Amino acid sequence: MKKSVWLHNIRSVYNVASIFRTADAIGIQHIYLSGYTPHPIDRFGRKREDFAKVALGAEESVSWSFLQEPFSFFRERGNGVVLVGVEQDERSVDLFNFSHPSAEEIVLIFGEEVEGMSEEQRSLCDVLVEIPMYGEKESLNVSVAFGVAVYCMLGTM
Repeated sequence: MKKSVWLHNIRSVYNVASIFRTADAIGIQHIYLSGYTPHPIDRFGRKREDFAKVALGAEESVSWSFLQEPFSFFRERGNGVVLVGVEQDERSVDLFNFSHPSAEEIVLIFGEEVEGMSEEQRSLCDVLVEIPMYGEKESLNVSVAFGVAVYCMLGTM
């Protein structure tokens, strides 16, 4: 099974680079970037030093692409691709009760740091999962949430 990630409108270069590093550690094959999510390469085609400092080479070992039209791209996905959004929502199931479906590819989806996934992004998902929160804060930093979710959901695959 191919393991991929879609990061949409994540503002912080440090969060994205950290996700790349964790993605490499767990064996993610591809990262889709969209919206204003920072890329490992700047607009002039140069390697971003701030990205590389955090990713520690994962930006070179994990395949990635930028999607100009991510919603069209994922709406047109083929059979066998399962989209799993990580987001707090009334439709979400507890991450620790989620059993991943068999599929050709599973794509974990993360949205913007403060507002999370848009409703349009959520509507594309085959399933939404959430990480239970037990303290006063309602969420984790997106790179931390990524680490928890990816190891819980994909760590045994």
